[in-house]
Order: sequence, then C-alpha cells, then structure tokens
Amino acid sequence: MAEQVAILAGGCFWCTEAVFLDVVGVTKVESGYTGGSVANPTYKQVCGGDTGHAEAIRITFDPDQLSYDDLLDIFFATHDPTQLNRQGNDVGTQYRSAIFPLDGDQERKAREAIERANAENGGRTVTTIEPLGEWYPAEDYHQDYWAGEGQRNPYCMAVIPPKLQKLRKSFRARAKSAAATA
Repeated sequence: MAEQVAILAGGCFWCTEAVFLDVVGVTKVESGYTGGSVANPTYKQVCGGDTGHAEAIRITFDPDQLSYDDLLDIFFATHDPTQLNRQGNDVGTQYRSAIFPLDGDQERKAREAIERANAENGGRTVTTIEPLGEWYPAEDYHQDYWAGEGQRNPYCMAVIPPKLQKLRKSFRARAKSAAATA
C-alpha cells in the first residue's frame, strides 16, 4: 500500500516530531504550521499567537506497518489532550491539540480516537478536528530538532525524554528505539 500522511498538532512541534520519528512505520516527520490565516508564516509570527496557526507535524507513514488508528492512539498518549491551548508551559492557540484530517476516513477515525481519549480522560479531551488548511513547512533549523540542537536545549531536555519514555513503555512494539534494544 502507498504511504499515507497525517497532520497533528500537540504542542511544541519539536516534541511531537521527536516522538513520531521514533515510531515504527513512520518514514518522515516534517514540522510546520497550519490552521491559520497568514500565508508563509514565520516561527516568530506563529509564536506570537496572532496568526491562528498551530505548530504541527506532517507525518508520512506506511499503513502496512502502522495504522492511522494506532498513530492517533500514540498521539493521544504522548501529549496532554485535556489542556486547552497549551502543553505544559507552552501557552496559546499555537500549542493547541488538533487533528487535521486529509479525508473523510481520517476524520471518522479522528472522531473515534477522541471518543477513546475521552473515555480515558473522564470526558475532558479538548482536541479539535479542524479543516485541512495550507501547510507551511517550518524553517530548516526546526526539522529533526531533537537530533541536532534539541539535546542541548534545556526545554527539550525537560520535555522530550519523558514523552519518549512513555512511547517506549506504552507502545514498546511501536518504538524504533525499543526494538533496537530488545
């Protein structure tokens, strides 16, 4: 089967990108911006919170190795879908929890995943399903940030390792790094 694409926003894209780069079946993760009103926004503009964009990731994956349902379950487990317009200390609509379905099937599965997340979170899930807007790749220095600058960035060092640990613990068979150490 041909590769598929998913677009998700779950807070800082450095953090969500690091998680999904470690998922078996994911072939590419690109950080970027979507869901806003400004064409070709910059990181500074998006961080200002005035463009309407979310920091998001565009995940390319092999559906023979990773289903969209499993991808969404990992998404919900590795960020806090109960915080409105924030993840930890990152506050603003640019850090919202959102799914941007590419078609009707993804939208249906996103609704089902939100129902599952609500069951696990006492009905407190605030993740939105938003129409797919224009995708704007983030500046080059944001791509694969964890492997480069991220491991020297105190913010990333505080946020990303716990997310990766949760992935490796809860989805051991899905984590590339867990498979490598097994």
